Amino acid sequence: MDRIIEFEPNRRIVGIKHVTHGEPNLSRPRQGLPVIPPTIVMEAVAQVGAVLVLASPENQGRIPYLVGMDRVRHRGVVRVGDTLHIEVTVQKLRETMGRMAGVVEVDGQTIARGVVIFALGPAAGRASL
Repeated sequence: MDRIIEFEPNRRIVGIKHVTHGEPNLSRPRQGLPVIPPTIVMEAVAQVGAVLVLASPENQGRIPYLVGMDRVRHRGVVRVGDTLHIEVTVQKLRETMGRMAGVVEVDGQTIARGVVIFALGPAAGRASL
């Protein structure tokens, strides 16, 4: 993610990611044009969501773990030069786990959506889960 453009604590966050030739996860499909694999697009949703969760004072220093994804749908291809608009909304947020819904758009078109499920590990010096 390159920057956060909207932030509502414990509710919602919007991040921007510019896709460049320097991306380490580019793949080349049959057409030969580099694209970002769909799994990496959803990883971007998880990263933006982690910023939202870790911004809370009670979660600072904790480690988020991606537990799973649900209802993921990909409707487009992400190419070099695209700008991802990543919106993540909290569905459930508890002390050790949570769910967030994410929508990724490029030029106003939804290219991916899904639910990210995560666990929060203990902060340094705390007992483990």
